[in-house]
Amino acid sequence: MKKLLLLAALLCQFTANAQQKSDSIKTALLIVDIQNFYFPGDGKPGLVNAEQASLVAKDILQIFRERNQLVVHVRHKSNSGFEIHKNVEPLASEKVITKQKVNSFYGTDLLEFLNKNKITRLVIIGMQTQMCLEGATRAASDYGFECIVVSDACATRDLKFGDKTVKAEDVQTAVLATLTDGHYAKVIDSKGFKENLNTILP
Repeated sequence: MKKLLLLAALLCQFTANAQQKSDSIKTALLIVDIQNFYFPGDGKPGLVNAEQASLVAKDILQIFRERNQLVVHVRHKSNSGFEIHKNVEPLASEKVITKQKVNSFYGTDLLEFLNKNKITRLVIIGMQTQMCLEGATRAASDYGFECIVVSDACATRDLKFGDKTVKAEDVQTAVLATLTDGHYAKVIDSKGFKENLNTILP
């Protein structure tokens, strides 16, 4: 009987510890620069797969809203195309941050806002992958946040270096590989995000 009571007590303690650990993790969605200037228009090609990435982002955004999880929109100051794209248009209740640098934390109240809301984990999506998305992820990791990047909710473009052209697909792969290899973030696609939803959003 004593052994059964001891076993029951240990089980209760294990359950309590697991629940406490789960309760200590608060996740927010950080949407970086999904703005009109990255989409085709006015004779500009836009980013490769911008529309497709924005639709994946829209889907992830809806999941966060349905679960009443915190959402933060970041937009980069610009004279044209400044508006956040309609596919991820913010609600009046959602935080919108305007930045002037690649790093979403630089010169903004993002860190203060996340800390105030006791956020410990960030799901990060947005544009461009090798610029503001990467900048936000590296900075967030340096500030101690656990970072998850959803790969197909990000987009970039072809880049030129000297006489060489680096295709957008290769830019995307290299940046995401660097984030993973450098332990800045866990990188998954939207399918993996949904399959692990109850772990990511406990």
